[in-house]
Amino acid sequence: MLNWITLNLPILICLIVGMGLLVVEMIIPGFGLPGIAGVVLQLIALYMTWNAAGPLAMLGVFLMVLALTGIAMAIVVRSTRRGKLSRSHFVLRDASTAATPPEGGTDPAVVAVGRVGKALTPLRPAGMVDIEGERLNVVSEGEFIPKDAPVVIERIEGTRVVVKPAD
Repeated sequence: MLNWITLNLPILICLIVGMGLLVVEMIIPGFGLPGIAGVVLQLIALYMTWNAAGPLAMLGVFLMVLALTGIAMAIVVRSTRRGKLSRSHFVLRDASTAATPPEGGTDPAVVAVGRVGKALTPLRPAGMVDIEGERLNVVSEGEFIPKDAPVVIERIEGTRVVVKPAD
C-alpha cells in the first residue's frame, strides 16, 4: 500500500489540491484563478493517470472526481443556505425589491466626484450608500466593501455611480 502511494503521489497531490481549489472557487464569487488552477490540476492528474495506468484507470479517476465535485458542491450549497457559511460576509442575505428610483431623482450636488459617504449595505460590488442624507444605489470597482465603511465617489458613468473605499 505504501509503495502504491509513493508511486502515485504526484497524482494524489494534483487531485487533492485541485479539489480544494475547486471548493474554494465554489465559495468565492466569480470564476477566477482558484477555479482555473483547480481544473488544470485535475486535468494534469487525469493525464498522469492515463500515462501510469491506462485509459480505464483514468476513466475511474474521472468518475471519482465528478462524484467528489458533486458532493462538495452539495455541501457548499447546503452550508450557504443553513450552515456556518450562511453567517459569513460572503453570502448576500438582503435582497433589493425596489425597481424604481425615489421620486424627485437624485440631487446633482450630492452626486459629485469626491463626496464621502457611508455604505448602508455591503457592496458586492453593488449596494446602497448614504451621502449627506441621500440614499444612492452605487457600485464599487468590483471589490467587496463592508457595511458602514466610508466610501468616496470616484466617478459617474451616466446613471451609474462608482465608489471606492475612502482612505
